Amino acid sequence: MCEKKVEELTYVQLSTSINPSFWNKFTEIKLEVDKLGEIEHHIWGYYNVIPQKHGINLLEVDSTSFNEKFNGQNMYIPFHGKLINKNTIEQFKESNKTDLINDEGKSLMEKIKNELVLQDPSVLNNFFILSFADLKKYHYYYWFAFPVPRGLVVTKVASNLITETFSENEIQILCSQFKELDNNLRSYFLVERIENGCKLHTLQNKIKNVTLQNKNQFYFTFCNIANTNIAVGSQLKNYITMILYYCPFLQGQIANFIAFTLSRRDDFSVTCDKSIIYELKLPSQEDYTWVGWEKNERDRMGPRLANMKNTLDPYMLAENSVDLNLKLMKWRVLPNINLEKIKETKCLLLGSGTLGCSVARTLLAWGVRTITFVDNSTVSFSNPVRQSLFTYLDSVQMKPKALAAAENLKMIFPGVKSQGVQLSIPMPGHTVGESLLEQTKENVAKLRELIDEHDIVFLLMDSRESRWLPTLLANYSHKITINAALGFDTYLVMRHGLRDAGDARSDPVNHREGFKCINGTELGCYFCNDVTAPGNSMKDRTLDQQCTVTRPGVSQIAGALAVELAISILQHKDGAKAPAFYKSPQITSIQDADSENECLLGIIPHSIRGFLSSFEHILPATEKYKHCIACSDMVLKEYSENGMDFLLKVFNSSKYLEDVTQLTEIFNDIDLEDVLEFSDEDFQ
Repeated sequence: MCEKKVEELTYVQLSTSINPSFWNKFTEIKLEVDKLGEIEHHIWGYYNVIPQKHGINLLEVDSTSFNEKFNGQNMYIPFHGKLINKNTIEQFKESNKTDLINDEGKSLMEKIKNELVLQDPSVLNNFFILSFADLKKYHYYYWFAFPVPRGLVVTKVASNLITETFSENEIQILCSQFKELDNNLRSYFLVERIENGCKLHTLQNKIKNVTLQNKNQFYFTFCNIANTNIAVGSQLKNYITMILYYCPFLQGQIANFIAFTLSRRDDFSVTCDKSIIYELKLPSQEDYTWVGWEKNERDRMGPRLANMKNTLDPYMLAENSVDLNLKLMKWRVLPNINLEKIKETKCLLLGSGTLGCSVARTLLAWGVRTITFVDNSTVSFSNPVRQSLFTYLDSVQMKPKALAAAENLKMIFPGVKSQGVQLSIPMPGHTVGESLLEQTKENVAKLRELIDEHDIVFLLMDSRESRWLPTLLANYSHKITINAALGFDTYLVMRHGLRDAGDARSDPVNHREGFKCINGTELGCYFCNDVTAPGNSMKDRTLDQQCTVTRPGVSQIAGALAVELAISILQHKDGAKAPAFYKSPQITSIQDADSENECLLGIIPHSIRGFLSSFEHILPATEKYKHCIACSDMVLKEYSENGMDFLLKVFNSSKYLEDVTQLTEIFNDIDLEDVLEFSDEDFQ
């Protein structure tokens, strides 16, 4: 084939393809690294130098585009790119596209002048992506640009197949030498005619040896990204710009070029015999403006939209979406919040009913990933309307509450590690006969194991006595304990004090001007205000007395407050030992008391008592009671020394607790008619 007609050289722009993994990786970087910063990222694109038999060749980007080094396959040509992401769609639309592409063009000229292109010719293959990522909808607006100089007019004097100039042996030598080059040197190089053959040179080694006198010995070679023999890739303009800078004597001269193309023979061997040799008349070097924005699917100048909602891995979508609100909160409002600590915290929910469901949903919203439910009952038909983790079908199938709650929590977010344990918690005053002895021992051992495996224990049961054993075991194992109990239109949310074995005793109350503070190691538990041991609250009760009858909104409020209290503890520098402040008449708000002891979320009260009838909260704080039937040193010592034998005595007769804690002696010394006794119904 031979052409002698003089005409302007025809260019084609490379088409682009974005693998979904690219957006998946960028989403991860945006959430974890960039946050609200508009950080430009160097990225890699790659192009297969062997044309595909079916379809056009593409510049591709994927998750590996963000790697520090190019790691494409053997026959891939690297493209140096940049991702410029805007935080709002308005910024994306209003970006000055002309300035952006001219700035990239000027940057490329600097790389030409400082000889970076000689060391790495692949930098002439450059592109950038202007983007906006709507992470809530997983819509990605993007626009590719391949900066090349405008007005660079190159005239094609002649063209012919390489086989008309080089012998078959020389072509095979060129092909072999090409395959030995590093990826970044393959885009642009020189071929020199020498005596009895030809030789391939890198630009760095030879371009400065080209002169006006010997120019016909050299062929300026480029990998042709155009899958056609009638056009060349637009990146050739950048190559010619570089040539004119280092060989200014070629301005207005005719020079030889090879549009290098690899192809496979029928035996799958690789050859370059379809390459085209061009004789091109080069223009004068001048200052150019830059062009190269890619057209969209409608063949118009404009951006494209990638809707990845149904393409990205649903699990990853859920994972990123769960974290999105928390990360936005961290970026804007609470930059110092420790989200990883929350995420890694393991929560044990004793009770999977109204409170348990509310607590689990709020923990999930805070990013907690490990939640274990414990309950001994099944889902009834009255449950789903009040308990958000159950459905009508669960009621029909009479599923165990703990198992159903764990399964349905995973239906909401598959990334949560939730499990359900069907377990009856032994209680004071609930007699253990011979037939139940082994089962009771197993239940105690299982409850002890669960408490030891978790970081926070939530007490969310229906009765007062069911909270006794978990309170004792959590205190014994030094676990954060959050208690929530409901009345008809009232609720109590509290944290238990936590004292480790090595903690020194101190004055529990810190008296300061205008307020009082109880050290976290000296705070009381749920039972510290009681002067009687809990008994069997189900005995001789009517149906309404056996159920927790509350206004529907009470459990939602109490459940949310229980989680917020737990999260605040995690964020305090002293954790569960954080001091609790309470008001005295001289101050107007707890925030005025001592801001040094707040966490970044605010104060950490000991207890929150709410009254829905008046929409009021009070925040009392109570000291640890030395005769407490659940957390006193006497009870902990008795359990430590006698273990299961002690517990069985308590289960068979709750009065034994009063004897151990010396409450019996106290009762004998006072007039019981002067004691105001509260019913178990007040808070269950």
